[in-house]
Amino acid sequence: MMPTRLLAALVCFTSLAVLASAADAAPDAARSGRAAPEAKPAPKPPSLDDLFARLRASEDPVEAKGIARLIERRMAGSGSPTVDLLTDRARQAVSSHDFALAAELMDRVTVLEPNWSEGWNRRATVFWLLTDRDDAIADLQRALVLEPRHFEAWAALGRIYESADDKTRALAAFRRARTLYPQMEKVKEAIDRLTPEVDGRDL
Repeated sequence: MMPTRLLAALVCFTSLAVLASAADAAPDAARSGRAAPEAKPAPKPPSLDDLFARLRASEDPVEAKGIARLIERRMAGSGSPTVDLLTDRARQAVSSHDFALAAELMDRVTVLEPNWSEGWNRRATVFWLLTDRDDAIADLQRALVLEPRHFEAWAALGRIYESADDKTRALAAFRRARTLYPQMEKVKEAIDRLTPEVDGRDL
């Protein structure tokens, strides 16, 4: 049988060995008495104001298109699950060419969320599909009161005015869209097409 003192010495030695191993495994920062650096917080996504500023400043069409899509995604959410569901059902109704149902659903959307600019913009699209030009224009104007930087609404307004042969208003709307989204190709083409007719050709 092992003597008591020898057993105690072995236990003590083993404990010291375990502690030494743990110390070796600890990070250098902990052994030096310094606290380990804290993990950096995830960067905040850019604000809508930042995205619009980047869109105006971008000279790269591909980059600008990516920024425009981010803006559209931000504006696509109403903040209300009910309204988002109604809007999605309206989109499905449009895909099925049931424009009357889509209009009814978007009517509910604008009642529930009257301050959501994208709701008015989307209802304007439905009215346009129903060949209701006046109501489409009224809804686009309401969308632009709520969000004057809505470049798609300006572009849509330009297309409707042009379809009504109101080229002066159409050109003004397209130019507003271009100030917000300079790399918007369809707007550039419309401006190039209408400018000679509205402003006259250079001599």
